[in-house]
Amino acid sequence: MYIATSSSSSSSMLSVSRVRFSSSFSKYSASSFSPYNLSRVSASPSASQSCVSALNRKFRSLSFSSALRSLRCSAPRWRSYPVDWLSPVSLRAQARTTSPFIERFERNMATAASDHAFKGILTGLPKPGGGEFGKFFSLPALNDPRIERLPYSIKILLESAIRNCDDFEVTKDDVKKIIDWENTSPKQVEIPFKPARVLLQDFTGVPAVVDLACMRDAMKKLGSDPDKINPLVPVDLVVDHSVQVDVARSENAVQANMELEFQRNKERFAFLKWGSSAFQNMLVVPPGSGIVHQPMSMVLPGVVGFKLSGKLRNGVTATDLVLTVTQMLRKHGVVGKFVEFYGDGMSELSLADRATIANMSPEYGATMGFFPVDHVTLQYLKLTGRSDETVAMIEAYLRANKMFVDYNEPQQERLYTSYLQLNLEEVEPCVSGPKRPHDRVPLKDMKTDWQACLDSQVGFKGFGVRKEEQGKAVSFSFHGQPAELKHGSVVIAAITSCTNTSNPSVMLGAGLVAKKACELGLEVKPWIKTSLAPGSGVVTKYLLQSGLQKYLNQLGFHIVGYGCTTCIGNSGELNESVASAISENDIIAAAVLSGNRNFEGRVHPLTRANYLASPPLVVAYALAGTVDIDFDKDPIGEGKDGKKVYFKDIWPSNEEIAEIVQSSVLPDMFKSTYEAITKGNPMWNQLSVPPSTLYSWDPNSTYIHEPPYFKDMTMDPPGPQGVKDAYCLLHLGDSITTDHISPAGSIHKDSPAAKYLIERGVDRKDFNSYGSRRGNDEVMARGTFANIRLVNKLLNGEVGPKTIHIPTGEKLYVFDAATRYKANGQDTIILAGAEYGSGSSRDWAAKGPMLLGVKAVIAKSFERIHRSNLVGMGIIPLCFKPGEDAETIGLTGHERYTIHLPTKISDIKPGQDVAVTTDTGKSFTCIVRFDTEVELAYFDHGGILHYVIRNLIKQ
Repeated sequence: MYIATSSSSSSSMLSVSRVRFSSSFSKYSASSFSPYNLSRVSASPSASQSCVSALNRKFRSLSFSSALRSLRCSAPRWRSYPVDWLSPVSLRAQARTTSPFIERFERNMATAASDHAFKGILTGLPKPGGGEFGKFFSLPALNDPRIERLPYSIKILLESAIRNCDDFEVTKDDVKKIIDWENTSPKQVEIPFKPARVLLQDFTGVPAVVDLACMRDAMKKLGSDPDKINPLVPVDLVVDHSVQVDVARSENAVQANMELEFQRNKERFAFLKWGSSAFQNMLVVPPGSGIVHQPMSMVLPGVVGFKLSGKLRNGVTATDLVLTVTQMLRKHGVVGKFVEFYGDGMSELSLADRATIANMSPEYGATMGFFPVDHVTLQYLKLTGRSDETVAMIEAYLRANKMFVDYNEPQQERLYTSYLQLNLEEVEPCVSGPKRPHDRVPLKDMKTDWQACLDSQVGFKGFGVRKEEQGKAVSFSFHGQPAELKHGSVVIAAITSCTNTSNPSVMLGAGLVAKKACELGLEVKPWIKTSLAPGSGVVTKYLLQSGLQKYLNQLGFHIVGYGCTTCIGNSGELNESVASAISENDIIAAAVLSGNRNFEGRVHPLTRANYLASPPLVVAYALAGTVDIDFDKDPIGEGKDGKKVYFKDIWPSNEEIAEIVQSSVLPDMFKSTYEAITKGNPMWNQLSVPPSTLYSWDPNSTYIHEPPYFKDMTMDPPGPQGVKDAYCLLHLGDSITTDHISPAGSIHKDSPAAKYLIERGVDRKDFNSYGSRRGNDEVMARGTFANIRLVNKLLNGEVGPKTIHIPTGEKLYVFDAATRYKANGQDTIILAGAEYGSGSSRDWAAKGPMLLGVKAVIAKSFERIHRSNLVGMGIIPLCFKPGEDAETIGLTGHERYTIHLPTKISDIKPGQDVAVTTDTGKSFTCIVRFDTEVELAYFDHGGILHYVIRNLIKQ
């Protein structure tokens, strides 16, 4: 089952996707056994959610709020994240031997509570050779015909609810709602979901641990036991977002980049290492291990049935398929929904290919992308070192509960909310860009599309370059060699990201392209920054086993480290001569990367055109040196004999790729890599941390800073806080992503964050990134809306991280304007268009606006998780009525806004209408987007962190 979600169960038995549902046997059974750990969930509520609950997600990492929800609350929210192929997500499970696992399963199953509401369906799971694996809650034993037709993904929610039913957090009524999914899902009913593990990366994890640490301080100040603050479910935090591509095209790149990583991040790493010992249930996987990707109560989702048929044509990769699926799903509209794949075409997709699709659920907007478990899944489990007994138990359990798909048997017709279908034979090679992951461009149309982008006005598909400027060529010197750049010249070519870099077919496919190119005498221009960041150590082993790494090295694709690198914005500096040629001549330079996201300003400040492509295509575009090329007609370059070489000359067949995957990817590679995964490295092991369970805050630290969240906190909830005469801090359009709201990449030298760091003696070379400094709320606040490509309508067309301070008319950095409003005791709101908060939703993208003093966001629509995160930070999310927006109502952003929200929490209902008035006489109605009663409780307390603390103290 490949799902896409944001947390993972403690055992990654079926770790093939982005989601990891809670174990299939629960606290009554072996809580570590989770046949549904194969997906990617796309949810990352706020920092406190991540410890609380989460699956394994969009999603790429969770926030901490979910963790805290586990401290007290019910089920989780999710996001999608891939697992084993994409990263070491099954760390805990891999570190254990199989026998103790089976023993624990049998022991826990034997102790199922006799007073459980569904004890009547607690059934023995027989072993093939006699005896029992243990007991499980049998869905067929309910004898309800509605269950047979439920989507597999909804069956997982049902099984979890039954297993965890205590008539408190999970009730029999919750179970009934899920069984009646066909009728209840359109009504937006709330259900609980309990995850078995939360998965974090360090950009998310540091702020999460900061929240936990300061919550312990708050508990102590309020006279309670600070040691009550702990994640209730296991948290695996993988340090994968810190490594930068400082050194590239070098045999020593891995070691050199890791040394620089530790020099910059020693304080952060020591803090995480402290957290792993200070808090229970927390495991930290040290830097250099690999990539992870990624939480509550949730609304019972609709499920989109996505039928696959046929087989991918020769030359078409899993990346081409995922970009096609992403475009289709974005067009269909899947926000807040599950996407469940089915059909005959499933049998043609490897588990790694399925994980690649599931891993992109944040980009296509779904809560999760899900592939039910079948024989392909079982084969993968064996490949990655699971014992025959464990695999037999998983298959037996899934078959017994009718959750296993056997394509040799007649398939039960299932109900879905809506349907899509795709013939795999129709998928063609493609890329996506230049500014959004769902703007797919067929490879055959790329040259034409690029020219159209140059012609079109500035926007998602336009750069507004005048005709007479489009052919401009800039000559410069690169290490004494003559060099040239044009619009569309590739300056970054990166094989990177969790989505692609653990899929053997595309990684070995890239190696085959490199081999053919080298044999023909092709080279990559030396000023192109090439890099290869594998998803795990397993990838390195099979690239070496295949003999293909040497060809990648020959073209400059040396391994630079094990982490997200370019995909998260850690692409490192471009050579000074290249950077000057771009900036001084206004060149539209390009980056081509095998990443998940290509939003403006994310990959590198100087690459305005950024295209997502498969790893083999990354190599091909590096060889071509430009995106302005028709691979069907234009030569890539000249070979050693002066003969022109074309794309078809270097592209491997599907048969070639399959053959080398079969011979190069071996089970022992997984075993040996994951057995050593938590042992760290010398630099990590040498970090010394204090034994105290309370953190000693260093007031001079620019990385870790005690946040102000609990200053003057009392035991009494503040209740709903009204918004009166608020100024508009920003007036934004559609598709404002979390990269616009809270960029993770480099800190601009003139920004408020840079000023803060320089004032504290930090040299520019040591700025690091916004993401790495999110453990300091002062930097986080200054980095909010610091994206250099932000378009704010208050600036009348000017692009950048500034706004107009309405009372004075001054143009200021967003942080400086917000600071002035706060100093004068003035509330602020944000106006936005559709899909506000899209992209990678993490809690800091809501925490930053909270630190700026933003009280509400009025948008045409919200990305699902970001809306939840806003609520978790005490910010009111409001939606314009259908058919309305700021423009149709006539709002300019220069008004002052009053939101007429009831003053008693009991008078506010999820989804109710609220009147908004302005000082200019405008009046309109919005929908308040508190979607559940739990969210109203968070808002009543001023946010999820405060809610958790007060409820823990009351216990």
